[in-house]
Amino acid sequence: MSDARRSTSPFAYSDIAKMIDHSLLNPTLTAADLEAGCRLARAYDVASVCIMPFALRRCADVLAGSTVKASTTIGFPHGGSVTAIKLAETLQALEDGGQELDMVVNISEVISGHWEYVRAEIRAVTEATHAAEQKVKVIFENCYLNDEQKIRLCEICGDLGVDWVKTSTGYGSGGATIEDLTLMRRHSPAHVQVKAAGGVRDLDTLLKVRELGATRCGASRTQEILDEANRRLGLRPIDP
Repeated sequence: MSDARRSTSPFAYSDIAKMIDHSLLNPTLTAADLEAGCRLARAYDVASVCIMPFALRRCADVLAGSTVKASTTIGFPHGGSVTAIKLAETLQALEDGGQELDMVVNISEVISGHWEYVRAEIRAVTEATHAAEQKVKVIFENCYLNDEQKIRLCEICGDLGVDWVKTSTGYGSGGATIEDLTLMRRHSPAHVQVKAAGGVRDLDTLLKVRELGATRCGASRTQEILDEANRRLGLRPIDP
């Protein structure tokens, strides 16, 4: 890309691609679908692939040697597993090559106001992940929470030094909203990033959440988003 194009474009390709966690979490995806998704993510040089846990080891193998991270979920999608199981999932994911782990909080305990339980669980997963020098994202599932609960979670995650707070699983009754992203960025310390998940289906939406301070987004329509980015930048399409 020329310096002139870089200076006049509203974004660079890498700015957009490295925001995307390519989502391969639909339970009906076949082994062939998962393999193809990992290869597509590598070709488009996104931030990470977030894949179902059983497929993580193969995902890490496909992505080896690239800048795309292998990631998976913990306690997904409902967050209701006991802490010991979430911790076991975490340790298995790390053994399988996971570099970024997306953990769902215990939604029931959050709504019940059992904050010490919530804090202890987030701490356990975060400490195990950081001990392996990898990163953790904490999923709130905001569609079920009120603002006071969301703010309290931001404060706890900030205290514990998680790497990202994340709006949603994409499997609840709602996804990322402007209001929630604004609230999470406002109430999270600078060292905690914000991830938008659920509803980021096109380039314009991704650019909007970027303006709100999100540094990552979960997306299953990665190819369409990045093909449009290339089109607007006047770049050749990528052949996955």
